[in-house]
Amino acid sequence: MQISGALKEWISHRRTLRKWRRAARLAPGMNLELLQKQRAQARDLLDPITQFTAIADGRLAQPLPGANTFQNPHGTDWAWRPELWLHPLARPGISSVGNGTNFGPDIKIFHDCPDSEITLRQMRNRRSSDLASYGLRAEVFTFEGSFLSLVLDLPQAAIEGLQARHLIRLDAIIELEKPMKISARLNIRHGPNTVQITRDLPQGKPNAMVEFDLAYSDLNENRLEAAWIDLIFEDPAMNQVILRDLAISRRLRAEL
Repeated sequence: MQISGALKEWISHRRTLRKWRRAARLAPGMNLELLQKQRAQARDLLDPITQFTAIADGRLAQPLPGANTFQNPHGTDWAWRPELWLHPLARPGISSVGNGTNFGPDIKIFHDCPDSEITLRQMRNRRSSDLASYGLRAEVFTFEGSFLSLVLDLPQAAIEGLQARHLIRLDAIIELEKPMKISARLNIRHGPNTVQITRDLPQGKPNAMVEFDLAYSDLNENRLEAAWIDLIFEDPAMNQVILRDLAISRRLRAEL
């Protein structure tokens, strides 16, 4: 009877494990010459095992592609992370980004710079604290335009059942090469009109959160058509932006 490779490996592993368990039991009374010899063998094994374990722990701590974990407040009734932060894109990087360029199915870049020196690249998140599998790195060199924005088209589920009582929340993890003002503008089209609410993202810390309170808008709940969010970057020249995570959620405001 032939033994499969996997079975041979399991038998070898069990024999090695038994050997070192027995050595550990006998070590207190072991002959010193034999103890020194087996300690040297153990050290030869320990270094690659320690190295392998460290690498494995690091890789297994990373969010798997498609992982969609959120840290949402109580009462959240809808949450969403764009595709770019979930799955690898077929085209992970582009340079000389033109006005209106799509990057993934949910994102467009708009600007009025005559000579685009903007590059975008999807990157793999590898920190144990990351909830998103991927991130977005944007590099801007010379920029002579008046605006640069990243537009997120929200799915239809974002406006299904949407009420003026809702709070819409944006959570982002942003790393900047140098300080820069970033604003988020929520747009909701209802009939011929569009609600627009703008909030500045807090500066000086990577974890940013803003909320849009629809109670102060003239939202017509019966004519909702589409929603999107603009991330507006002010004076982006000679800067690098890493968006490690981006998530949108909504919840009903408590009744007063």
